[in-house]
Amino acid sequence: MTDELLVVRCQLGEREAFAELVGIWNDPVWTYVRRMIGSSQADDVAQEVWLAVVRGLPRLKEPGRFAPWLFTIARRTVANRLREEYGRHEVLAEEEQATADPADALVDRTELLAGLSELPVREREILVLFYLEDLSLEDCAEICAIPVGTVKSRLSRARRMLRDHLTEKGHRR
Repeated sequence: MTDELLVVRCQLGEREAFAELVGIWNDPVWTYVRRMIGSSQADDVAQEVWLAVVRGLPRLKEPGRFAPWLFTIARRTVANRLREEYGRHEVLAEEEQATADPADALVDRTELLAGLSELPVREREILVLFYLEDLSLEDCAEICAIPVGTVKSRLSRARRMLRDHLTEKGHRR
């Protein structure tokens, strides 16, 4: 079943359709949130995202554009949380550390995640959306409210920064 059909069914009040939508998109949303702010806050922020989805779903005019709409909400929710943290002048320990899964024993993956966590938020966000969430350049541009050219330049800069980090840690290109 397509996202578009599930969204329309949700807008008609079918609870089962919403449960299916959450089942499909909860992991990608949680992963995006975790990669942006760290795992200690991912559950709370992901819940905030789904609450915003429940509130906004009846007003979604283009059900076929659900994924970009969903990640736009996730992006805003993450940005709000980061603003709260920065407003209190607290630096999150998880922002400075690798966000590797404990089950992952591979050093390369840990280094990659550590490098990703050290990127500036704008570059990290584009890498996560494009490579890890597998969204198109156009969808990334829509979610971030920037031109496609800016997405391309941020991707290029982010790849270079990540490559430099990995090279610095002794990994070959």
